[in-house]
Amino acid sequence: QVQLVESGGGLVQPGGSLRLSCAASGSIGSIVQMAWYRLAPGKEREFVALTSSTSTNYADSVKGRFTISRDNAKNTVYLQMNSLKPEDTAVYYCNVKTHSGLGPLRGYWGQGTHVTVSS
Repeated sequence: QVQLVESGGGLVQPGGSLRLSCAASGSIGSIVQMAWYRLAPGKEREFVALTSSTSTNYADSVKGRFTISRDNAKNTVYLQMNSLKPEDTAVYYCNVKTHSGLGPLRGYWGQGTHVTVSS
């Protein structure tokens, strides 16, 4: 069992910045990848950013503005969000994929943290 605790969301003006954190705990095993998704009101869940040992990827909508990073010692993934726009308003969820030994990949979701970008 893995628990993901997200923090860092809040209200920010357009052009501002926030840093989201997602800390994993429990029977983690080995973290294969950590990612961020977001869910805006009335919209489908959207991929935001992903980091693994071999790749880092961003949605086109956030490329150049958001940076995903990872602290392996703390089992934590961060999302630094700069130049925020109103369309970034959403609930942001982290997703972690893990495995133990040669076991299957398992995915876990955080509880979500609200980001509101408004003047």
